[in-house]
This record gives sequence, structure tokens and C-alpha cells, in this order.
Amino acid sequence: MSNSVPVAPALAAMLALAGGTFLLRLSGPALRARVTFPQRAEKLLEVSAVVLLAALAATSALTEGADFAGVARPAGVLVGGVLAWRKAPFLLVVLAAAGTAALLRLAGVP
Repeated sequence: MSNSVPVAPALAAMLALAGGTFLLRLSGPALRARVTFPQRAEKLLEVSAVVLLAALAATSALTEGADFAGVARPAGVLVGGVLAWRKAPFLLVVLAAAGTAALLRLAGVP
């Protein structure tokens, strides 16, 4: 017995999802001139995006699965964050963050 998905329904589903994605992305610029938000709501939306990204970064930096990730990973993220804040080149930020975590792990720090 084969577990493969029939090609025609899978292709139709892919095309439907691609079309829906395209229409959603197109609706933003198309509706931007027609839909207005109060100034306070726009400010809250901007701040909420930053808070969401910060929460995602903190969760990724501090946890691995359901457990604490150890000290090496947050230290690497901290080094990368400081370099990014100081407007260092992106490649340097990534290499310094990865290098910090790698050297700490090599030294036996979890």
C-alpha cells in the first residue's frame, strides 16, 4: 500500500495556497490608502511588532525545548545584540555571536 498523495489534488492545493498568499500580500498595498487607523493605534501596532520580535528572540535565546538553554547561547546572543546595537557589520555580528557561544561551550560552559 502506497502512502503517496495523488498529484492532481496536491497540485490544486498548492496553487490555491499560492494564489491566496499572493492575494493577501497584494491586499496590503491596495487597501492602505482606503483604510486608516488612529495615530495611537498605529503607534501601538509598531510597538507590538517590536515586543513580539523581542519575545521571540528571548524565547529562542533562553530555551531549548522546555528547558533552559544554558549560559553559552544567551551570552552569544548578548554579544551579537551589543554589536548590532553598535551598528557593526551583519557578518561580524553573526560570527561574533556564534564564536562566543562556541568558545564558551568548548570551555565547558553549558
